[in-house]
Amino acid sequence: MTARLLLPGLGALLAADALPVTLIGAGMDDWDAARWQERVATAFGEHGKAEAAARTLDGTRYVRADVTRAEDLRGLLDSADGEVSIFFALPPSVTVKACEALCELGLPEGTRLVLEKPFGTSASSAASLNRLLTRLAPEERIHRVDHFLGKSTVLNILGLRFANRIFEPLLGSEHVESVDIVFDEQLALEGRAGYYDKAGALADMIQSHLLQILALLTMEAPLSLDPRVFRDATAEALRATRLWAGDAKESSLRARYAGYAEEPGVDPARETETLAEIVLAVDNWRWAGVPFRLRSGKALGTGRKEAVITFKAPPRIPDGFRGPDTPDRLRISFGPDRLALDFDINGPGDPFVLDPVTLEAEFAPGELPPYGEVLRGVFENDPLLSVRGDTAEQCWRIVEPVTSAWRAGEVPLQEYAVGSSGPAGSLLTSGGDSPH
Repeated sequence: MTARLLLPGLGALLAADALPVTLIGAGMDDWDAARWQERVATAFGEHGKAEAAARTLDGTRYVRADVTRAEDLRGLLDSADGEVSIFFALPPSVTVKACEALCELGLPEGTRLVLEKPFGTSASSAASLNRLLTRLAPEERIHRVDHFLGKSTVLNILGLRFANRIFEPLLGSEHVESVDIVFDEQLALEGRAGYYDKAGALADMIQSHLLQILALLTMEAPLSLDPRVFRDATAEALRATRLWAGDAKESSLRARYAGYAEEPGVDPARETETLAEIVLAVDNWRWAGVPFRLRSGKALGTGRKEAVITFKAPPRIPDGFRGPDTPDRLRISFGPDRLALDFDINGPGDPFVLDPVTLEAEFAPGELPPYGEVLRGVFENDPLLSVRGDTAEQCWRIVEPVTSAWRAGEVPLQEYAVGSSGPAGSLLTSGGDSPH
């Protein structure tokens, strides 16, 4: 993650904003200064030629340290000048130990804590970690980052919904049949067993990223984009979210790709899923009765990354029209960010024949990649793109009926072929059918 996302995002931010930043890397790897600088330079890429990025690259250093030891952390903090931002690119269990060690030291005034998902491993562990963090820093200086909440993605969805009268009145149970939020990857494990085999698709993607997208799609219009107001609105949407019918056996699916158990570093006894699907209900006035189907998987045949809102069929089509009776769909794609509207119109030639058409438009790209936007929010003390503590706990509360059923063996672990569309019996459909 550091090489693929965090450092490239920092390089892009430095090239855009020319911030004075000193970068200190820390870890258990026995690296020398040259190897660390090479890692940073490779990640910065072309952005490393910008003046601010070049200064950061020249001054960066690596410290071999056990971040769960107070003595090692004291050395790191003593070597830092100015306001400190501590980025925990660590598994949840190590993050807890590092924070406990920091409690022994105390932090410099103004220190920001930046945590990657997954935030905890359950609702209770997330609550415990929240209590620990607030011993170190106030909530406004705790950034639980989710790069899916890069500013352009957030504002694109909110702009689409709340700046256009044509869409927002239709988004609710009166007109919407179902909503699918999908993040399918063609990539397999790619050497990430150390993290992924303990997390799995449900915790890695659905519990964090996809639930945040669900909140953006279902929240009521905030009064403003003030971080407190915006985060209140997303929290309210997630508080209303729960497993469909409360039945994990009917409303969840887990599977792993063939050969995953033989990947280096994988413990087959964990039965870690590489594909997860769940069906959720947003149990409020607007969305009652609409199934939200969330899915993420690895090693699939296509990389599908989108939210699809499927509308109900019209009450009646006049007799005499012929052609496909396909539902209207609004598709919001992520990476690249794109909007598409599928609907039926009279086709060419015979006006009695209906043909499906698609209108498409691309959202304007953000100035920065998502991690650059997240880091800008950290450095500017802007929590808009950070997950609030109570929301992190709610996300675990939503998925815990599923994790409990999976641990009890109530939902079998299926297998699917690499490069396929996934296992049989998917909860997602090509149409707008209810999960019943």
